Amino acid sequence: MRSLHTSEPETSWRDRWSGQADGTVVLDLGDQPASDYFPHPTDTLPDPRYPMRMVFAHGSGLLQLEADPTTPEEVMGVEPAALVHQAELCVADATAAGLIRPGSRVLHYPSPHGGSWRPQLEPFHLTEVTNGTADLIVDVHGMMHAADQQAAFRERLDALADDGVMLFMIHNASAIVREGMWNALKNGHFAYYTTPSLVRMAHEIGLVAIGAWSYPLYNNGTTMLAFARRGSSRGGEQAPSVTELIAEETAIGVLDPERLQTSLHTSMVDSVSAIREYLEQAASLGLTVAGYGAASRTAALLSSANVTSDDIVMIADASTAKHGRTMPGSRIPIVSPEDLVAAQPDRVLLFVSDLLPEVRNSLPGIEANGGTWVIVDPRPTEIRA
Repeated sequence: MRSLHTSEPETSWRDRWSGQADGTVVLDLGDQPASDYFPHPTDTLPDPRYPMRMVFAHGSGLLQLEADPTTPEEVMGVEPAALVHQAELCVADATAAGLIRPGSRVLHYPSPHGGSWRPQLEPFHLTEVTNGTADLIVDVHGMMHAADQQAAFRERLDALADDGVMLFMIHNASAIVREGMWNALKNGHFAYYTTPSLVRMAHEIGLVAIGAWSYPLYNNGTTMLAFARRGSSRGGEQAPSVTELIAEETAIGVLDPERLQTSLHTSMVDSVSAIREYLEQAASLGLTVAGYGAASRTAALLSSANVTSDDIVMIADASTAKHGRTMPGSRIPIVSPEDLVAAQPDRVLLFVSDLLPEVRNSLPGIEANGGTWVIVDPRPTEIRA
């Protein structure tokens, strides 16, 4: 466990937006296994580990992954029902605001993990383009995967028609700070946006924020922001909803590196201690503990809390591509949901809390066999019927 202290980034680090070298490390998770690496049981040990740190850039206000020496692995995730519902809500709100015009040209920037809005936009009979200009650009957690943030944003700007609209769906970093979601930091996710930082970046390249909507996904941590070219028929003054979000997020300290560092470090220490205490108490009572959700952010949580297969016997996941593999570092086996139910564990730690309604509905056997679901973030909380 890393202690809290003021730290500067590595000398080679540069702000992924401005290119400047002025920043502060606000979260240091030490050496972590790659978050998208799920080794086979027979793969050589030890699993590789890499430094994992989050930096606050003083100039842009952008929170970002300091470095990522890993090579992206094959995407194995399955889009959960919660994300599908979230896409429906976003499209409905954007439609009500007049931002989606039937028959217009659309350019998609989906997340590599899935999450495109193509099914939700199908009724509008949009023409999808891959080059040239687009009337609508939809970025669903896409740009955060770009190591060069300035180049990625300008690429989108260049593709936007003069009277077009750009929709960004982000896991708002303000919620990461507010809710203590420190293990959201992972390989391949280079940028963590707050509303103040993303709006500032957009303004710098000639975009104005014309709308903002907040949603409960990820512990009230999802935001959709709409941008238009400044001076276009759609881009005049910044929307009041955007101004309000900027004020709210600034008030909780998202532009203050010292407050960020204290908040994130405290959340990490409290979370890790609570998980270890819970697992040790379960062991003392002779309870069998399993998990659900072999998500990329699960790896950092298990590693930081020194969780092994002695603590958690298996972790189930909906992705068939992960079955038969293991979690990196801990080598906890990854199994199918059916295997999880058959094992009849006493407790099932749910590593992605938004999945709770979905898994309780699809896996009634867990509770029917006497088991209990346990939400892990930020502290283990047992869910009773």
